[in-house]
Amino acid sequence: MARKTRSIKLGQVVSNRMNKSVIVEVDRLFQHALYGKTIRRTSKFMAHDEENECQVGDKVTIEETRPMSKRKRWSVREIVERMEG
Repeated sequence: MARKTRSIKLGQVVSNRMNKSVIVEVDRLFQHALYGKTIRRTSKFMAHDEENECQVGDKVTIEETRPMSKRKRWSVREIVERMEG
């Protein structure tokens, strides 16, 4: 049986206070079913950051992984853009 491909999301780091963990905020746009207005929704995901290299404001890609703790089911795949300053 073939394995399901892992989901990948692009987001921004909003917290890195934990050891080897970051909180990543992911935005998504969709249209309202009845009125057609474009709506923005934000979700926060806890992700595993093994080397503690992510800083607040960095744009990162995260991918689905095995459960690592109660809330942590994602891991940082790569840092796309570093926050300046």
